[in-house]
Amino acid sequence: MAASSTLPSTSSTRRIPLRPLLPAKSFCPSFGTLAFRFPNPNPSPRVRLVMAVIAPEKASPSFLDRKESRILHFVKYHGLGNDFIMVDNRDSSEPRVSPEQAVKLCDRNFGIGADGVIFAMPGVNGTDYTMRIFNSDGSEPEMCGNGVRCFARFIAELENLPGKQRFTIHTGAGLIVPEIQDDGKVTVDMGEPILKATDVPTKLLPNKDQSVVKSDIDVDGVTWKVTCVSMGNPHCVTFGTKDDQNLQVDLLKLAEIGPKFEHHEMFPARTNTEFVQVFSPSHLKMRVWERGAGATLACGTGACAVVVAAVLEGRAGRTCTVDLPGGPLEIEWREKDNHVYMTGPAEVVFFGSVPL
Repeated sequence: MAASSTLPSTSSTRRIPLRPLLPAKSFCPSFGTLAFRFPNPNPSPRVRLVMAVIAPEKASPSFLDRKESRILHFVKYHGLGNDFIMVDNRDSSEPRVSPEQAVKLCDRNFGIGADGVIFAMPGVNGTDYTMRIFNSDGSEPEMCGNGVRCFARFIAELENLPGKQRFTIHTGAGLIVPEIQDDGKVTVDMGEPILKATDVPTKLLPNKDQSVVKSDIDVDGVTWKVTCVSMGNPHCVTFGTKDDQNLQVDLLKLAEIGPKFEHHEMFPARTNTEFVQVFSPSHLKMRVWERGAGATLACGTGACAVVVAAVLEGRAGRTCTVDLPGGPLEIEWREKDNHVYMTGPAEVVFFGSVPL
């Protein structure tokens, strides 16, 4: 990557080369030329920064291959605003970052800022790779739907694999299979939803076979109707209270009600909670309080759980667009194989280095 800064003035022009400040080969997709113009009350002087991506020399080391002691190279990705610090950990089955360090890295004021740190590790049991993640509070979830889409794009960049690609990934929730599409979006086979109450897990009593569907739960004196689903991690899905089943999600005080669901005694492993509004049988809107991360702009496993719950409650069909604060996901619960499929974007935000 080469960059130059040009500052026109009435007297002279200076060009400041920035190439020596950047790695010889930077981990960054070829976005082309970026021009940033900054408004100036004086229309004559103008500041313009131009960054151009150029082909690196083949002998140059990769940005992520540099192994300085106590320096972590990373790439930040997001899936609909659900953002992650991606770490190339393919040479070890032990994370390069501790849970305590992850908390600091995810801090949006004193760190890089993210909802979690994701590690790309060697595969096990015949899989291509292993994915582990530390949440912003240092806890380790079984899986993350938006995270696995980012993981697939990250691996494709690391391995220099253009176009349509498919990977098998070992996670704490089992085998996950993402496939990068020609348009850059990622479709993920999320596997079968887990509905048995004790396996979600929840202490709520089953009321439909062995499942909890549209069951009552008291939260801070209010009775909510909930359906419990696991997509490898626990979810509590609600379409409203016992007295009002037409939830208006934008009116929710999520920061107040979310933690009360997450830490409720009926969820021994804590829970993610999705609050859902139904527009039509194929169009849903949700807000999410994530276990270990709080309010986020998107949750892939949560969107999957929402469609499963909507089908079980008779509110929607098996193929839906789910609107999240960060944008829409396409979710399909296929009757043929009982698997849930999620399709959505994953994008690079920036890359960098940080001392540990």
